[in-house]
Amino acid sequence: MAVFGIFGTETADVAASVYYGLYALQHRGQASSGIVVNDDGVFHAYKDSGIVNEVFTPNVLKSLGLGQMAVGNVRYGTSETKERINAEPIVVNHSKGRMAISIDGKLVNAAQLKEEMELQGSIFHTGNDAEIISAVIIKERISSSSIEEAVTKAVARLDGAYSMIIMSPQKMIAVRDPNGIKPLCFGQRGDGEYVISSETCALTSVGATHVRDVQNGEVLVFTKDGVRSIDEHCGDKPERMCVFEYLYTARPDSTIAGCSVHLARKRAGAFLAKAYPTEADVVIGAPDSGIDAAIGYAEASGIPYGLGLIKNKYIGRTFIDPGQNVREDKVKIKLNPVVETVKGKRVILVDDSIVRGTTCARVVKLLREAGAKEIHVRSSAPAFLNPCYYGTDISSRKSLIACNHTPEEIAKIFGADTVAFLPLEDVFKLGEGGACKGYCAACFDGNYPTAEPVPVHNKYDYKISESKE
Repeated sequence: MAVFGIFGTETADVAASVYYGLYALQHRGQASSGIVVNDDGVFHAYKDSGIVNEVFTPNVLKSLGLGQMAVGNVRYGTSETKERINAEPIVVNHSKGRMAISIDGKLVNAAQLKEEMELQGSIFHTGNDAEIISAVIIKERISSSSIEEAVTKAVARLDGAYSMIIMSPQKMIAVRDPNGIKPLCFGQRGDGEYVISSETCALTSVGATHVRDVQNGEVLVFTKDGVRSIDEHCGDKPERMCVFEYLYTARPDSTIAGCSVHLARKRAGAFLAKAYPTEADVVIGAPDSGIDAAIGYAEASGIPYGLGLIKNKYIGRTFIDPGQNVREDKVKIKLNPVVETVKGKRVILVDDSIVRGTTCARVVKLLREAGAKEIHVRSSAPAFLNPCYYGTDISSRKSLIACNHTPEEIAKIFGADTVAFLPLEDVFKLGEGGACKGYCAACFDGNYPTAEPVPVHNKYDYKISESKE
C-alpha cells in the first residue's frame, strides 16, 4: 500500500500530479487506486479496482477537476479485503465537516476499536482499517477544537503500523506511527506547495525536492501558513522500521531513513557472498528486487554478473497477489530465461526473498529447461518464519515454506542444488550509515514491536434454544 498527497494554495491540476505520484508507487499495490481532489472544501473522488493507468483514464482525471490539494492511494488486496469497496481513500462526513483518509499499514487493535465503535452506533461498510481509524478520529473530533487535535488524540489509541494522510476542507495532515514501521516523507515543489509520499521516488516523479522523513509518531499539519509539527507522540515507542522495505517493498531509487534502498540491497548480496561462498560461473538476479542484491553478490564474490532472466514489464508483483492460483498463473508468463547466459553454467540465482516458494520454484524450473548445469538459490532476506500483522499478506505460518522445510528440503522441492538465506544478524546491518536506530524483522525473528492482534468474538451471536415449558 502507498499514500500520496499534494497541498497547495493555488488552484491547479492536482489530480494529474497525484496520478503521477501514485504511478511511481504502483509497485506497492495493484489491487485498487483512488484520488480525492479538494476544491475550496468541495471533494471530488474516484476510486476503483485496478492499477493507476487503468482506473484513471483521461476522462476520469478530467472529471475530478481542479483543486488546491488532493490525496491518493494504491493498495493491494489481501485474501480478505480484495473487493472494490475496500479501495481508498475513503471520504467521510461528520457533524464538524468532512475528511478524506488514505493509509498504508495495518492496526493490531482494529477488531477491538471496531467493536467499541459499533457499540456506540457506528456502522462499517468496508474491511479496511482506514474506516476504523476515521471513526476514531471523528469521535475525538466532536470534543476537539481542531482536526489536528483530534488526530493527535486518535494516535494514542491506534496500535500497529501506519502512515497516513488526512485531508480536511482546509488542511492536510500526515501521520506516522510511533514505532515508525511504515515509511513516510514530504517534499516541496515551488512556493507553498508540499508533497507527501510513502517513498522519495514519487517526490522526484512530480518534480518535488525531498525535505525530510516524517518522524516516528509525528503529526504534520499543512496549511496556507506553512507546516507545523506536533511531536506529542514522538519518542513514545522505540523505532522499529520495517526492514522488508529495504529487501523488497520499496523501489531501489528511493531513500528511506537516509539510506539508499539500492545500496542496502547490494549490501545484502555482499553479506550472502561472504556467508555462503560458492563456486559458480555466473550470478543472476530474479527481477526486479533481486537484481541489486545479485550485483552486490557478484562484486563481493568476484563471480561475473549476467542477465539471466527477462521480466515482462506488464505483469505486476506476484508476491502481493491474493490467492495462490493467481500467483502461479502470473509466474508462468512473467519471466523468461536468457539461454546464452545460463546454458551449461553453474548459476547462482539471487532472489529478494522466499516466502511461499511459488515464484522461485518456477524460476528454477525455467533455468533447468534453459540448460543450467547447477542452480544455487540465494535469498537476500532471512527465512520467513512468522506472519506479518502490519499490512503484508502473510497471515499464517502454514503458507511459509521455511516454516515447514529445511533449506536442503526446499532445494529438493525447487529442483535446485542448494538453497541458502541471508543470516538473520546481517539483516540489521542493511541500513548502515542511515538514520534508523532499530528495525522490525518480526517476520524473520518473531520479535514484534506491538502486541499481536487478538480477535474479538461477536458477543451478540446466540443460539435459539427450545423452551422447557
